[in-house]
Amino acid sequence: MQFIETRGNDGKKPSSVPFSEAILSPSASFGGLFVPSSIPDLDRDFLESHISSHYKALALDFLQNFGIDIETSVLQEALDRYDGFDDPSNPVPLSQIEDDCFVAELYHGPTRAFKDMALQPFGFVLSHLAQKRNENYLIMAATSGDTGPATLETFKNQKGVKVACLYPDGGTSDVQRLQMVTEDAPNLKVIGVEGNFDDTQNTLKELLASEEFKAELAQKNIKLSAANSVNFGRIIFQVIYHIHSYLELVRKESISMGEKIYLVVPSGNFGNALGAYYAKKAGLPIEKILISSNVNNILTDWINNGSYDLTTRDLMQTQSPAMDILKSSNIERIMFDKFGAERTKELMEELEAKGKYQLKSDELDNLRRDFDASFADDSECQTVVGEYAKKGYILEPHTATCIGAYKSLREKPLKTIIYSTAEWTKFSPAVSSALGHTVLGDIEALKWVSQNADVSVPDMINGLFDKPIIHNIVVDKKSIKEEMLNFL
Repeated sequence: MQFIETRGNDGKKPSSVPFSEAILSPSASFGGLFVPSSIPDLDRDFLESHISSHYKALALDFLQNFGIDIETSVLQEALDRYDGFDDPSNPVPLSQIEDDCFVAELYHGPTRAFKDMALQPFGFVLSHLAQKRNENYLIMAATSGDTGPATLETFKNQKGVKVACLYPDGGTSDVQRLQMVTEDAPNLKVIGVEGNFDDTQNTLKELLASEEFKAELAQKNIKLSAANSVNFGRIIFQVIYHIHSYLELVRKESISMGEKIYLVVPSGNFGNALGAYYAKKAGLPIEKILISSNVNNILTDWINNGSYDLTTRDLMQTQSPAMDILKSSNIERIMFDKFGAERTKELMEELEAKGKYQLKSDELDNLRRDFDASFADDSECQTVVGEYAKKGYILEPHTATCIGAYKSLREKPLKTIIYSTAEWTKFSPAVSSALGHTVLGDIEALKWVSQNADVSVPDMINGLFDKPIIHNIVVDKKSIKEEMLNFL
């Protein structure tokens, strides 16, 4: 399998690269992204063959069907990272919350968020490649709250790799921040940034594309890569849990093999939704992918009317901070797949120059064949959390945005999977408030929800509040590069 570029080739870079090169050096021509040249088929035979498979067996077969240039033994070791999840035999359990609605719980890994599903194996693969080549890498990560902890967790104490993690100061939950700033491995650096997630992600992309920065790193014998979903090494692992969740419905006899379903994905940077799109394109029986957002609902406008307009918006902080994003990276991969490299480059350059673009009517029709979208504000999400708590199921604010999409966007009475991207413990004050008890801090909220909703708090969350703060630096975005170089 070869990987090609979303904005076309500049004549300086190779016209295509293998998977290993795409993940080690994820910056493509003209500031674009790498995408696979084709998607493997998930035909009925493939699905039938995995009806009784362990998650790791399904994942290995899928990765081998992709034809990536990573040895089987390395992939097996990478997938063994799922052995550290709550239930190694089923790292993504499916819970039923309505007669026709199920929640795929993606948060049962070490940092209690869905990013572990991709970053645990991805981190092992990238570290292996660095060591095999006897190279040193700086892995950059910009986070809206969950990518950062998961990146730090997977790369800590790995040889050949150092990590610089950027997070918006004040733009994450307390637990998310503590998961980052208490990490004490010597190869990790956490930097708070004055601004929002878009500021951190823009800086990351600029540095990935900066020949000057790469030259400065080369003087230190260091190469540059990234752990955000701009790196396809993240996306490839995110396709798998959509397949697994479908097979779980078949195993539960909630659907028959081949029956179509809806997926509802809470989305900010669109990586989770992109994984669902690739699964649908490969042949997984998905009727439509329903995207839910918070009030930073630029994706709702893009999917519903083809408008992507940054000029009329300011990023708003919400109780679902991982979706507090306006520049959503992975929609570029969707546009490439549907419109081609030339049109994608034109649209992305228009966004960079004018802060907006508008899809043509036929392009919008093409997009809406696979997607629909809605959004919910904090008040609506609080109502949803309280409603389901009374039924005995605790949602957190990101997952709560999905309920409106489930109720309003389905055009057919098909079974539906909602993706829960984080455990409630990462957003306990919002959950506590939704249950009628307002608190100021995470410690009190965790205790109150645990006692009053009869749910447990994992040790890795409880232990955060006793750890010393290791990383206390907060800088403006102009100082990020200097801070990274000082760390190196």
